[in-house]
Amino acid sequence: MTGKNVTLRLLDKADREILKLPRPVKGAIYDFQHKFKTNPDSAGLRLKQLQGHDKLYSARINDEYRALLLRLADDDWLIVSVKHRKDVYAHLDRLTYSVNRVTGGIEYVDLQVVQEEVLSPPAPQTATPSLPTEPLHPAEPAAAQPLFEKWSEQQLTDLGVAPSLIPVVAALTTEDQLLGLVEYAPQLTGEVLLALYDGKAYDDVLEQVTAPVAAPEPVDTEDFRAAVERPATIVTTTDDALREALEGEDFGRWKVFLHPTQAKLVTRDYSGPARVGGGPGTGKTIVALHRVKHLVEQLPADRTKPVLLTTYNKNLAADLRSRLLALGGEPLLSRVEISHVDQLALRTVREAEPGNRKRIIDEAQAVREWRSLLDELGEDGWDAEFLNDEWTQVILGQAVTSRTDYFRARRAGRGRTVSRSERAEIWQLAERFTQRLDRLEVQTWDQIAERAAQLETERARRIQAIDRQREEAGGLDNIHMADGSGGWLRYRYRHIVVDEAQDLRPAHWKMLRAMTAPDRNDLFLVGDTHQRIYKNQVTLGSLGINIRGRSSKLSLSYRTTRQILRSALNVLGEETYDDLDGSTETLAGYRSVLSGAVPDLHRLNDWEDEREAIAALIESWGDVPHEQIAIAVPTNQMASEAANTLAQHGIRALEIGPDGPRGDSGVHIGTMFRFKGLEYQRMIIAGVTDGLVPRASVQQRRTTDPARYRTEMQRARSLLFVAATRARDSLDVFWHGEPSPFLKELIKVRPPVAA
Repeated sequence: MTGKNVTLRLLDKADREILKLPRPVKGAIYDFQHKFKTNPDSAGLRLKQLQGHDKLYSARINDEYRALLLRLADDDWLIVSVKHRKDVYAHLDRLTYSVNRVTGGIEYVDLQVVQEEVLSPPAPQTATPSLPTEPLHPAEPAAAQPLFEKWSEQQLTDLGVAPSLIPVVAALTTEDQLLGLVEYAPQLTGEVLLALYDGKAYDDVLEQVTAPVAAPEPVDTEDFRAAVERPATIVTTTDDALREALEGEDFGRWKVFLHPTQAKLVTRDYSGPARVGGGPGTGKTIVALHRVKHLVEQLPADRTKPVLLTTYNKNLAADLRSRLLALGGEPLLSRVEISHVDQLALRTVREAEPGNRKRIIDEAQAVREWRSLLDELGEDGWDAEFLNDEWTQVILGQAVTSRTDYFRARRAGRGRTVSRSERAEIWQLAERFTQRLDRLEVQTWDQIAERAAQLETERARRIQAIDRQREEAGGLDNIHMADGSGGWLRYRYRHIVVDEAQDLRPAHWKMLRAMTAPDRNDLFLVGDTHQRIYKNQVTLGSLGINIRGRSSKLSLSYRTTRQILRSALNVLGEETYDDLDGSTETLAGYRSVLSGAVPDLHRLNDWEDEREAIAALIESWGDVPHEQIAIAVPTNQMASEAANTLAQHGIRALEIGPDGPRGDSGVHIGTMFRFKGLEYQRMIIAGVTDGLVPRASVQQRRTTDPARYRTEMQRARSLLFVAATRARDSLDVFWHGEPSPFLKELIKVRPPVAA
C-alpha cells in the first residue's frame, strides 16, 4: 500500500486519553502519525488486525505503547485509543465500536475499562457533595436502586445511548458511578444520561439533547466511511490540529473541535439575521469565531475585508482577534475587520466629520455633568441617573429631535411614568445638558453611536436609491448619482458577526443594520441576556433586525462544573429575561457534563479579614498558576486594596483595566464588570455583602421607583452570575457583615466554612 494518500484521523475521546500520557509518549504519537501516513505497512509500525475484529487494528507507537485504529477504508484510518502494550490484547472481546443509529457518528467503548473504573473501582470513591435543596437532579435513593430503571432499553437507545453500554447503564446505582461512566462514554450517551438524572422529562431530553445532533438522513450503521464525515464523529486530521490535541490541555480544544450542535449553526445558510443564545460556557463565542471562518471561506479571492467581527468593548475585541488568528492565521485575519462597536462608531463619525475632535466622556462622567447642571439650576426634584437614562435611552435612542417628537416617544421599559408637564421639563433640561456638553467640547459614547447610526442609515438610503435607479434604467448605473461622495457607494460589509450581543445599545444596532445589505447571512449574533451587565435592553425587530424563526440556543456548558452551575443558577432566582426580540428567554436545558467540588462560602467579620483569608486560601493552593486565579470585587477601590494585601503576602497581583490585565503573570483582580468573556481555573468573588451587591442606592429605589429597582436588581444578579460562571474548577464566595440577598438560597443549602 502506498502511503502518499493515507488519511489518519484521531477520535476526540482518544485525544483526551492521550492528554493524560507522559510528554515523551505524546511526542512519539506525533512521530507515529507522520510515519503511518507515509507508509502504514512499514515493518517498524507492526500494523496487524486484532483477533475477532474485522475493522480494529493495532500499530506500534514505541516500545511501550500501541495505537488502536479502525480501518474505515483502504487508505482511511481512525485512531480510537492509545494503550500500553500489555493492555492491548488482554480483553479483545471487550472492545466495541459502532455507528450510532441516531447521530450517525462513530463510537468506541472499552467495556473492560468501564467495568474496572466505573462499576468495580479499585478503591472506595468519595461521593461528590451536592446541594440538598432544589438540586438539578433527584435526591439519591437510600437503597441501591438502579438510577435508570424507569426507562427501557429501547427508550435509551432511541435517545442515542450506545447499545454496548446499556447493561452498564442498567447497573448504575450512584451518582459517582454515573459521573465515572460519563468520563468514558461517547458524548451523546453522557449528555442523555445526565439530563435524565437531572430530572428532565423523556420528551424534553429527546427534543433538547438528542434531536439537535440527530443525522438528517437515515443512517447505515455498517458504513463507517460515511460515519466519519458526519459532525457527530469529532476527529482531527491535520498536523496542526493533532498538535493542538496533544498539547492543548483543553484550553486549545475549541480550535479543533465543534460539538455537532455548534457545527450545524456555524455552517447553516440563513435567509436573514440569525441569533445564537445559551448560558455561560456553552461555546457561543466559539461558534461566532468558526462562523467568521466559514463565511470567509465562501468569499471570492480578494484583498478586501467584507466580514466584520464586533463586540461591546476593547478588551473583548482584542481577545477575539487573538483567537481568530489562532483559528485561521493571517490569511483568515486579512479578510476580517475586528473592532469593538464604539470604536467602529467613532471611526464612522470622524470619517464623515473630520473636524469633530471633542473629548469623549463615559457614562459616569455624564451623570456627574447632569448633577452639576441640576445643582447650578437649583433643581432638586430630578435624579441625575434617571435623566441620563431618559436622555440616552429615549431621546438619543429614538433619535428624538424636537419637543413634539419627545411627547410622542415610546418609553417602554423605562418604568416610571411621566406626565406631559414632566416631559416638557425633561426636554428643557435635556436641551440645556447638550448645550453644556457643547460648551465643554465633550461628547458621550451614546451621542457618537447615535450620530454613526444616522450617518450609516443615510448612506444605506442612498445605496438603495441607486439600486432603484439602476433597476428602473434596466441595470445601467447613473455615474453622477453613484459617485456623489468621490467613490462608488456600497455597503461597508457583506457579513457582520456580533459577540456579546446583549450589551449593545439600540444605536449600535441601527448602525450595524445599515452597514450590510439585507440579504442571506447578513447578521449573525451571539449572546445571553442572563449575562447583560449594561442597561441596553432592546427589541431587535423594532430596529429592523428580524431574527424571528432564526434563533437557536446552546445548552451544554464546556467550562462550568455541575456544582458551580447549580450555585450560579440559584443566584439568578426567579427573574425573567428577554430574548432580544420581545419574548422571554430561559436557561431550560442548560447543563454540564463536568463534575467538581461544591462552591465554598466564607463569612468574615470585615473587609480586612476577607482580604487576609483570600491570601491564605491562595497560598494553600500551592502550584496552581497565579494567572489561572481571579478575584472579582464590587468596586475599583476594593480591587486595589485586595492587590495590596496579596502583595504583603508575596503574591503578585494584576489589576484588570479596560484593556485587560496590566501585566503577564499574577493573580487577576478586578471589578465584576471586567471578567466578562474570561475564564479561570479558580475563581474568588469577594465583598458579596448587602449594600455592595447590589449597591445600597439600588435598594433605596424599591419604593421610590419600583420599575427601575427591578431592572437594576436584575442587572446586579446578572453581574454576580457572570462572575460565578467564569470558574472552571472551583468557586469561593466571600463576604463580611450581612451577605448579599442574592446568596440567600445558597447559604440555606451550603453553610459558610469556618473562618
